Amino acid sequence: MRGSAPESPHTPSRRNARRTPRRSRRALRAAGALASAALLLPVVTAGPAATAGQRAPGVFQRQVTDAANRYHVPSSVLLGVAYLESRWDGHSGSPSVGGGYGPMHLTDAATALASAPHHSDATEDARGDAARPRPAVRVAAPAPERGALPARLRTLDRAAELTGMSPERLRRDPAANLQGGAALLAAEQKRLGLPLSDDAADWYGAVAAYAGATDRATARTFADDVYEVIRSGQRRRTDAGQDVALPGSPGLAPRTEQVDRLGLGTVAAAGVECPPTVACESIPAPYQQLEGKDYGNHDVENRPASQKVDFIVIHDTEGTWETTIKLIKDPAYVSWNYTIRSGDGHVAQHVQAKDVAWHAGNWYVNSKSVGIEHEGFLAQPDAWYTEEMYRTSARLVRYLAQKLDVPLDRQHILGHDNVPGTTPATIKGMHTDPGPYWDWARYFELLGRPFRGVGSPFSGMVTISPDYDDHTPVYTGCAKPGEQCAAHGSGAVRLHVAPRDDAPLVRDVGLRPDGSPSTVDVNDTGARASTGQQFAVAGREGGWTAIWYLGQKAWFRNPWWDPTAVGAHGRLVTPKEGLGEIPVYGRAYPEQEAYPEGVPVQAVTPLPYKLQAGQAYVLGQTSPGEYLWAATFEPAGHRVVRGKEVYYEIQFGHRVAFVKASDVSVRDTNW
Repeated sequence: MRGSAPESPHTPSRRNARRTPRRSRRALRAAGALASAALLLPVVTAGPAATAGQRAPGVFQRQVTDAANRYHVPSSVLLGVAYLESRWDGHSGSPSVGGGYGPMHLTDAATALASAPHHSDATEDARGDAARPRPAVRVAAPAPERGALPARLRTLDRAAELTGMSPERLRRDPAANLQGGAALLAAEQKRLGLPLSDDAADWYGAVAAYAGATDRATARTFADDVYEVIRSGQRRRTDAGQDVALPGSPGLAPRTEQVDRLGLGTVAAAGVECPPTVACESIPAPYQQLEGKDYGNHDVENRPASQKVDFIVIHDTEGTWETTIKLIKDPAYVSWNYTIRSGDGHVAQHVQAKDVAWHAGNWYVNSKSVGIEHEGFLAQPDAWYTEEMYRTSARLVRYLAQKLDVPLDRQHILGHDNVPGTTPATIKGMHTDPGPYWDWARYFELLGRPFRGVGSPFSGMVTISPDYDDHTPVYTGCAKPGEQCAAHGSGAVRLHVAPRDDAPLVRDVGLRPDGSPSTVDVNDTGARASTGQQFAVAGREGGWTAIWYLGQKAWFRNPWWDPTAVGAHGRLVTPKEGLGEIPVYGRAYPEQEAYPEGVPVQAVTPLPYKLQAGQAYVLGQTSPGEYLWAATFEPAGHRVVRGKEVYYEIQFGHRVAFVKASDVSVRDTNW
């Protein structure tokens, strides 16, 4: 939930708080193909971390075979586990968000967290309106002592004991890292009294134990996903430029009864709202009367009967699972609906979908959304998420989208960094997670809604879609202000005032009222468009495309031989004829006349932007003006106010915004 200033797991403001194979297009460039024909061919290329030695054909595959032979582990098992943990990437020895290193995700969270920046939270209004502000400040805890961490966060120490290799070598050397993972699997197989068999079906118990889950359901879910990878097979090119293949074994039937040997317990799962394909437990956020009229830390409601849920908001925690779970139990802190653990994809539900969690930094969005936190750090250099986390999160979001009737698109599945400020004063404090390193393309592939080009590449609307692996724009501020971040794939394109690389970045007058340009800081969202977001085309010149963005033309590099966007078709809004400009809003509140006696009227305050005549923006959600009045502990005192004014959600900048339907005309784009 990182904000404009870096932060720890969650915003301290209360109600207002709050990869299938990767796709590259180099083959298309080499062939000189036109963009519209084959933008999504599954051809992959070397990432920025590749070295000459690492790029040698078959090196990684031979390293897997050597490790498998040395510790008598089937190579398919080793490859399957590594794929779920890292998708076979090594990230140049940098740690994952879960403190894991290398393709086998050997965890050393004490080292990883000691090297990561630790931040203080900023003070914010509790909710985004005047109903019940309750500011708070929380300072991030120092990195924990190694011995205080759970076993799942220090598997690298155990691998060092088993292999005799130094921890530094296990972190940095992919071959050593693979041997460390193989040694852990073999040791677990022996502990369970199972043979070091050549048959992958005999290793289900050891695989289930690998991620360090403490409950049976999570261990089984992880193992089931590994064996699904082995059955289906995988092929991709790693971040070190290695082509790796795992041939499919469709008939493989693992001995799932082996999980009984682990002796794992169960977790409280009564009443959780999760699909059966994920391991989910209940860790309720407290709901209790506090001092005076205050209460914590969410609102009991009856959605969708009271209000429709329109959005699912994706966050990262900026802290470990353990820290995050401590915070959700604090009645004086904020809340969110779910947390997902990095290493094994374990899910905890804290607030029922019918109730309103305080997570998004915008009370209107809070009242109409579900918030999902992912264990991780936005700005760690080379920060990455496990394949298992992406898969589990996607299953949960698919389930919630079906249950709550939420469309699976980027107008409804938002990052916290896409949620708008409520008023001009709140824009600077809005959060920036999950940030430019979140792989939206991979995520939507897992959701079953991959971003595809529609119509011609010259249509009047585009979907942002850079190649994540191949697209590595420079960012700064991951560790220190102004310091360049390590090169890493990104799903965001950078926006300029003119079609030139040396042109200034576009301005965001909400973030910088003095009119100064945006920056390349990892937390600066003022000149950024992300994968899946859709915009109206404002012009084309050479290998550049302009879009309408925050009331101005914004240019991004989009040559046909190396495209970063695909053609799209949809509906656009423009100011009604005769209107030179119209206001945009950060929330869709009713008109004054709609409020009954006893419910204070909420100001519909325009943001410091203008939608001007001749501009167009992509239309998303349509909804009546709506406000949830919830300032009492007892839900019986809550009221939902609905007005006659209808609002349209639009993709206005990196964040969405709202306009009044009475101010705009709607038209279809050309193909």
